[in-house]
Amino acid sequence: MAAQSSPQTLRPAQPPSTPLHVLLEATGAHATAPVAEVTVTGIEQRSNAVLAGDLFAALPGARAHGARFAADAVARGAVAIFTDPAGAAELGDPGVPVLVRAEPRAALGELSALIYGHPSERLKIVGITGTSGKTTTAYLVEAGLAAAGLATGLIGTIETRIGGRRVPSALTTPEAPQLHAMFAAMVEQGVDAVVMEVSSHALALGRVDGVRFDVGAFTNLSQDHLDFHADFEDYFAAKRRLFEVGSPIAARTAVVCVDQEWGRRLAAALPNPITVRTEPASPADAVVTAADSAQPTEELAAVAADWTVAGDVTTTPGGEQEFVAAGPDGPIPVRLRLPGRYNVANGLLAVAVCAAAGVDAAKAAAALASVDVPGRMQRVERGQDFLAVVDYAHKPAAVESVLATLRAQTSGRVAVVVGAGGDRDAGKRPLMGAAAARGADLTVITDDNPRGEDPATIRAALRAGALAVPEAERGEVREVGDRAAAVAAAVRWARAGDVVLVAGKGHETGQEIAGVEHPFDDREVLAAALAAIGSTTEDPRVP
Repeated sequence: MAAQSSPQTLRPAQPPSTPLHVLLEATGAHATAPVAEVTVTGIEQRSNAVLAGDLFAALPGARAHGARFAADAVARGAVAIFTDPAGAAELGDPGVPVLVRAEPRAALGELSALIYGHPSERLKIVGITGTSGKTTTAYLVEAGLAAAGLATGLIGTIETRIGGRRVPSALTTPEAPQLHAMFAAMVEQGVDAVVMEVSSHALALGRVDGVRFDVGAFTNLSQDHLDFHADFEDYFAAKRRLFEVGSPIAARTAVVCVDQEWGRRLAAALPNPITVRTEPASPADAVVTAADSAQPTEELAAVAADWTVAGDVTTTPGGEQEFVAAGPDGPIPVRLRLPGRYNVANGLLAVAVCAAAGVDAAKAAAALASVDVPGRMQRVERGQDFLAVVDYAHKPAAVESVLATLRAQTSGRVAVVVGAGGDRDAGKRPLMGAAAARGADLTVITDDNPRGEDPATIRAALRAGALAVPEAERGEVREVGDRAAAVAAAVRWARAGDVVLVAGKGHETGQEIAGVEHPFDDREVLAAALAAIGSTTEDPRVP
C-alpha cells in the first residue's frame, strides 16, 4: 500500500511494506492478537497524522499516554499499535494487533528505520551538534556538498529541504518516525547527502536513534537548555552521544572544533577525530578531564589541529570575511558573506566536514562565498544611514559574540533589543542581560516568546543582570515590554554610523504569548521601523 501525502510529515510515495511479524521479532515485543496477515507501510506517534497502513506508536507522554488516542489512530487507518504494558491495559480491545514492549521509546528509532527500509544507510548523513553555529554550519556544509555535485537535503531549525522543496521545521531535529520517513522520501527523490542539525534534546530523547551518521561535527558548548539538562556535564554527555565509541549512533568520522575546552575534551576522548582550530593553541589547552583523555594532558596542547586558519582574517569593504584554511591538502582560500569571528569557526568547520565527507575541499570552500542564512546576522536595509541587523542570538555567549562582532565593525554606537524565552532555562536570563549591557551603548529589554510565563518576570531577570554590571562598564538600559515598540525605540535612537541589533528570534515568524502564537517577524518589524523614520518630514529620532 502506497502512503498518501500528509500535510504533517514528509513520506515516501512508495514506502516498503513490512510484515508485522518482522517488527514483532525485531522489537522483542509480544502481540495481543495474530499478526501473520498484517503488513505495515509507516509509523506515527501522532494520532492526527496517522495514514492507512501505519503502526501507531502509543507512547507515555508528559501529560497523557498515547494509548488514549489509539481509537482515533485506528479510525484513520492504523493497522497495529506499539505500546508499553500500561498503554496495553488502557487500550481494551482496539480491533487491531497490539505489540507490547517495556520502554517502547527506546526501540522507536530502530523500528522506524526498519519500517522505512533503513534509508539513512543509502544516504551520506552529516550531523552537526553544539550550542551555537549548528544552523549556519549546516547551510555552509550543504552548499559545499552541492558544489561538489551531490544532490542534497537539509534538516534543521529553519527549514527542511528536499530537492528544493522547503518545509518549515517545528523542531531542530524531528522525532524518529518523521525523521526516517524524511530520509526515505529523500532517497526516493534522488538525494545523495543530507546535512542535519542534531540537538541535545534529540540525542537525549532518542530522536536520532537508528540513523547511520557518516560525519558528526561539534561546534561548541555554552549555557543553554539547563532547564532540560541537569547541568553542563549532562548537557555535554548528550552531545557526546553523537561521537563516542559504543554509542549506536556514533558517526563514522568525527570533526571537532577545539577552540574551547569542551571541544578539546571531546577530541581527547575519541580515537581519531579530525580537529579544527581558529584560535592559537596555548598551554591552557591541555586542561581536560583526565577521564576523558587517552593522552597525557601535557601532550594535548602540543597536538596541532588538522585544520587551522593560516594568517589573518580580513574584512572586505562590503563586510565579507576572507581567510585561508590550512588543512591536509594545503592552503584553501575561503570567503564568507557572514561577519564575526565565530563564523570563521563555522566556515572552517564546514570546509573540514565537506572534506571528511569525501568531497573536494577547495570546490566546497568556493561555494561558501554565496551563502546567506535566514535570521543569522541578517541585514535589513531601508535606506537608513546606520546598520540594522537581526540575529538568532538567544544565549549569553551568542549575545556577547554578536555584539563584539558588530562593535568591531563600526566606529559608531551599538544598540541591542533583547529578551528571553519563557518556560526555558531561567538561569541564562541575567547572564544575557549582563552580556547585552556590557556590549551595547543601549540595551532595550523586551519580550521574546514569554510562552506560559509572566513576561514582566522574565524582563526583570534580564534587567537585574544588566544593572548588576558596574555603571562604568555598561550602557544605557531601558525596558519596553512590547517588542515592536522596543525595536522602534532602538531605531529612533540610532544615528548615522550606528548599529541596531535585534536579537533572539532570528528567522522566527511568530511570538508565543500565553499559549497563543501571534504573527511576528523581527525582520518585518525592523523594516517597518526603519521605513517609519524615513517617511517623516522631520527626523523623529531621539538621542
